[in-house]
Amino acid sequence: MRCSPRCALITLCSLQLVTAVERHVFDFLGYQWAPILVNFLQVVMVILGLFGAVQYRSRYVVTYLLWTLLWVGWNVFVCCLYLDLAGLSKDSDALTLGISSHRSWWKDHSPGCGPEAPPSPSLPSASWTNRHNPELTTVLHCWLEYQYIEVLHCVVQLLVALLGFVFACYVVNAFADDDDTCN
Repeated sequence: MRCSPRCALITLCSLQLVTAVERHVFDFLGYQWAPILVNFLQVVMVILGLFGAVQYRSRYVVTYLLWTLLWVGWNVFVCCLYLDLAGLSKDSDALTLGISSHRSWWKDHSPGCGPEAPPSPSLPSASWTNRHNPELTTVLHCWLEYQYIEVLHCVVQLLVALLGFVFACYVVNAFADDDDTCN
C-alpha cells in the first residue's frame, strides 16, 4: 500500500500537532511566554494546514507553508539560544519575555537528575532557603542536561516541519494541477 503525498502531509501534520502540544505543555510548566505564544500559533497553523490537506484547499496549505518557514526560523533561534551560539545565552530572559524569572521546566526535571547534596546540619537557614526558593535550588548529575532536551525538541520539530514543507509544496502543486485540468 502506497501513501499519497496528501496522505503523507496529513500524517505529518498530525505528528506536528502532537509534538507541538507536547512542547506547549512543557513550556507552560516553565512559564516561558514566548514559546507558549509561538507554540499556540504553530498549533493553529498546523490545524489550518491539516484542514487544507483534507478539504483540498490550497490556500490553507500555502498559509501552512509560509508559517512553516517562520517555524523553522524559530526553532533554529531556540537551538542557538540553548547552545549559546551566535551571541545568544540560555540564561537570558528572551523566552520569558522578561515577565518572570522562570526557565525551562527541564532544568529542574531532567531525566536522571538528583538534587544537590543536602546542606550540613549546622546550617539550618541554608536548608530552609533551598527548599522554599526555587531560584536557589540546583540540580547535579543529570543523564541529559536540560539544554540538550530543549534542542532535541527543536530538532524533532525541524525534521517534521521540513518534511511537512516538502510534502505541502508537492500537494499545493498537485492541487494547482487539478484546478488547471478540464473535464
